[in-house]
Amino acid sequence: MSTVADPFEQEIFAARLSPYRSLPRRGFRVLLMVFAGACFITGLPFVALGAWPIVSWMGLDVVVFYLAFRSNYRAARAYEHIRLTPLELQLARVSPRGARTEWRFNTAWVRLERREHEEFGLERLALVSRDKRVEIARFLGPDQKAEFAEALARALSLAKRGPQFS
Repeated sequence: MSTVADPFEQEIFAARLSPYRSLPRRGFRVLLMVFAGACFITGLPFVALGAWPIVSWMGLDVVVFYLAFRSNYRAARAYEHIRLTPLELQLARVSPRGARTEWRFNTAWVRLERREHEEFGLERLALVSRDKRVEIARFLGPDQKAEFAEALARALSLAKRGPQFS
């Protein structure tokens, strides 16, 4: 018995976009330890001179440093998932807290809207369909955004041709 996939449900394009983090968690731990160690070593002469309140401010620097990176890593949990079939484009945006928002667009009506700056490149990319306009790939850089826009535009062109029957 052979199973024939429904050509209308055939996935043409799928992508999961997430923010890039160049420093892995292990690297962050090492960086934090080096920073805390440097603060401790530079604080020793102040303690010896009786200026111990300066060391508490250095400790506060370490805490602020940690909290800033923790916030940054939390924001990195956000992502966008895009799935394209001949009939619809599905966009799911998941916040760092896990809240999920979904949009569905008819491939016959949806188009990509680009806003480019001559010096900086592609600044904004949005899906537009009738009364809906949703910005996508917000956390990608201009080069990655342009590359993604090109791939999605090609896939949308294929989707608008309709399903492929064999």
